Amino acid sequence: MAVTYIRAPFHLDEPLPDLTWPLPASTVITAAFGPGGDRWERLAGLFDAVANAVAGADAVPVVVSGDCTTSLGTVAGLQRAGHEPAIVWFDAHGDVQTLETTHSGYLGGLPLRILVGYRPELIASALGLRPVAEDRVILVDARDLDPPEVEYLATAPIRHVGVAELSTVELPDRPIYLHVDLDVISPDDLPSVRFPAPGGEPIGPVFDAIRHVWNSGRVVGVGIACTWQPGHPDHSEKVRPYLEELFAEG
Repeated sequence: MAVTYIRAPFHLDEPLPDLTWPLPASTVITAAFGPGGDRWERLAGLFDAVANAVAGADAVPVVVSGDCTTSLGTVAGLQRAGHEPAIVWFDAHGDVQTLETTHSGYLGGLPLRILVGYRPELIASALGLRPVAEDRVILVDARDLDPPEVEYLATAPIRHVGVAELSTVELPDRPIYLHVDLDVISPDDLPSVRFPAPGGEPIGPVFDAIRHVWNSGRVVGVGIACTWQPGHPDHSEKVRPYLEELFAEG
C-alpha cells in the first residue's frame, strides 16, 4: 500500500521544534491557533488541520506526532474521507482516563476514551468526530493502567490483548485505524520516553505484531506517536528502519 507522511510536530498544543522524527514528511501541520484561549479550542484548531490533511491524502495517511491526542484529528479525517474505521491501538498505557477520574489532569491519557464517545462536547463535536463502537477497538499491551482504567476495561467491550497474543486475535473485518504509541516498546530499547512503563516487549516483537495488522490490507490510516523527550535522536534512529521496512511492504 502506498503511504503519505503527515507530521504534526506537537505534544498536545505545544510545538516540538527539537524533536527528532523517524520519518520524512510530505505535509507538516502548522499551529492553527493563536496564543491564549481554551486548550480544547486550541487542540480543536490543530486537529481540524490534521483531519483536513488526512481526508485529502491520496494514499494511506501516516500521521507522525508527539503524543496520542493527534489521533482525534486523524480519525476525524478518516471519517471525512468516508471511512468508519475500527481501531487497533498499541500503547504502554490505556489512554481511557476521563477528566473525572484522572489524578494528573494530563489530556494525553484521554484520547482513546474520547474516540469511543466520552464527552463529545470537549472536542469531538467541534471536529465532527463520530464515536467508534467499543467492540470495534483492540487495545494492545496497555501494561500500565490506572485503577479507573482497569475498572472501565473490565466491563467495556474493548478487547485488551498482549503484544504476543495479537496474532491469535481476529482483527475487525472493516477498515482499521492503526495507532502506535512507541512507548509500547520496552524501555530497555527506548528508555527516554515521557512516561516509561516497566516491562513490555522488545522492539522486534512489537513490530512483528504491528506488521500483522498492516499486512491485513485493511489499514486506512496510521498514527505514530513519538513520545520520547527531545534530545534523543538515538530513539528516532532505532525505530526508523522498522518503520521504513513496514511501509515498504505491500
